[in-house]
Amino acid sequence: MEITERQARIHRFVQLFQQKHGIAPSFEDIRLGLGLSSKDMVSRDLKALEAAGLISRRGKIARGMSAASPMWISVPLLGRIAAGQPLPIPDDPSGHDEHIAVAPDLVGGHRDVYALQVEGYSMIDALVNDGDIVVLNAQNVAEDGDMVAVWVKQSEATTLKHFFHEGSRIRLQPANPTMPPLYFAAREIEVQGKVLAVIRRSI
Repeated sequence: MEITERQARIHRFVQLFQQKHGIAPSFEDIRLGLGLSSKDMVSRDLKALEAAGLISRRGKIARGMSAASPMWISVPLLGRIAAGQPLPIPDDPSGHDEHIAVAPDLVGGHRDVYALQVEGYSMIDALVNDGDIVVLNAQNVAEDGDMVAVWVKQSEATTLKHFFHEGSRIRLQPANPTMPPLYFAAREIEVQGKVLAVIRRSI
C-alpha cells in the first residue's frame, strides 16, 4: 500500500518523538510539529498509516500508538523533473541537502537511489501527477517500457518518459494521449535513472 509524502513525514515524526520522549505524540503534537491545519487531517493520515502496517494503535487511547520498524531510508531529493517537455537539469546535485523518508521495500535493495519532484502531466496515465515524487535508481541503461529520467544533450534538459528502442532512434513515450512521443538518435540522450516508486502528492 502506497502512502503520501505527508503520511511519510507523520510516520517519521512519530518515530523520532517516541525516541526522544519515550511516549507517542498526541494528535496536537503531530499537528503542531508538522504545521498541519487540523487534527482531523492527522487522524485520517494515521488511519492510512495503520492500514499500511506502519503504526499500531490501541483504540482511542491518548498517545496509544507506536511506529513500526524498520526505520525508513533517507533519500536525497535532488530537484524537479519535467513530465512534459524537457526542463533544464537541476543544479549540481551535490549542492542539495533536502532528503525524504522512503520505506525500504520501495527501493528493493538498490543503493544508488535518489528522488525528484515531478512537474507536468505527461505521465498522468501511469499514475504520476504534477507534484508527485519519483524515486529512481541511478543507472544509464533501460529496457523497453521502463519509466526513466533522460538527459537530452542538445537542449541540456531532463524529462520523465517511458523508454523504447526503435532501430537507430529512441522513442520517449508520454503516458498522456494528448501528448506526442519524442524521438531522438540514441547518441543524443543519456538515461540517468529508472523509476522504482512514486510517492503521491499530499492532498
